[in-house]
Amino acid sequence: MRKGDRDPRVVGVRERLLVTGELAGGPTGPADQAGDFFDAELESAVKAFQELNELDADGVVGKHTIAAMNVPANTRVDQLRLSLERLRWVAQDAGEEFIAVNIAGFRLSFFRNRHSVWTTRVMVGTTYRQTPLFRSDIKYLEFNPTCTIPPTILREDTLPALKKDPAYLTAKNLSVTDAAGRKVDPAGIDWTAYRKTVPFTLRQGPGPNNALGKVKFIFPNPYFVFMHDTPHKGLFDRPERTFSSGCIRVENALELAEMVLQDQPGFSSKDMQEMVQSGKTRRVVLHKPLPVLILYLTAALDDSGKARFYRDIYQRDAAVLQALDGPVTDGSPGAARNATPSIDTGQLLH
Repeated sequence: MRKGDRDPRVVGVRERLLVTGELAGGPTGPADQAGDFFDAELESAVKAFQELNELDADGVVGKHTIAAMNVPANTRVDQLRLSLERLRWVAQDAGEEFIAVNIAGFRLSFFRNRHSVWTTRVMVGTTYRQTPLFRSDIKYLEFNPTCTIPPTILREDTLPALKKDPAYLTAKNLSVTDAAGRKVDPAGIDWTAYRKTVPFTLRQGPGPNNALGKVKFIFPNPYFVFMHDTPHKGLFDRPERTFSSGCIRVENALELAEMVLQDQPGFSSKDMQEMVQSGKTRRVVLHKPLPVLILYLTAALDDSGKARFYRDIYQRDAAVLQALDGPVTDGSPGAARNATPSIDTGQLLH
């Protein structure tokens, strides 16, 4: 359904948006009188609803919009409960200044004095290479980074591509080194002889097509996950951005770098610009490590205080909700009581 249509279902859409406030009017108001005609006012209301539910705000009522409209109110309440619980796990570790990434919302926020002062869009891991949840600290930034192909991507993506087309290395600006770090001529390698692993390291040099873009943010963790720029900016316009192999791609990565380095002694915005323009790989170690929280919130408040709801892309809500609604034990055999449940956050976070 779209603007200009006349359809009996429009009446239901109109009633639905009147209830939640995206559509102005009432039983005797102008919205009710429009009946089954999809007018411009209803289109604006649909766009507002889509925006709050992280859908493509095109004003067209398609299957995804209808599915979101049909989510029961108690499910939305549960999403809010889950977000409050997940935030409780990490609230004491946040500090005054930190970066928070909401995987389900595809957003990164920079917090100062525990208030969000800047936000940008991100891409996260696919459903089969999910971005993990954890807390760490940014130790350093690298401008014009090289990109070493991780073992999983090498095995599952790069090696099959090399078997099909040896020119893949040149196209991707990839160099090959052996275990001793010596450069190897790829023309002498029979890639078809390898199945799962190769005794070489493949590294992509700096440049406009480098997968990590112009800067990467390193915070040590056991998952080999970090944040980085990307040359594929067009993908940020997609409403659902599960495109990476687990790392977090940041839309405005250089702006984030400037914010991270704002209080770095002896470092200026001009210094950063000169580093980027040089084309050479340069590392900047932070004087004070910056905390990073990787979260999974399917409900959150925007800057105006409105609740936004996100799709449970990794299907994680059900297990946490079951624990939240279940009995609480104090650790003794058979002990349980009806109260706010205790949750093994270590298991649920990973």
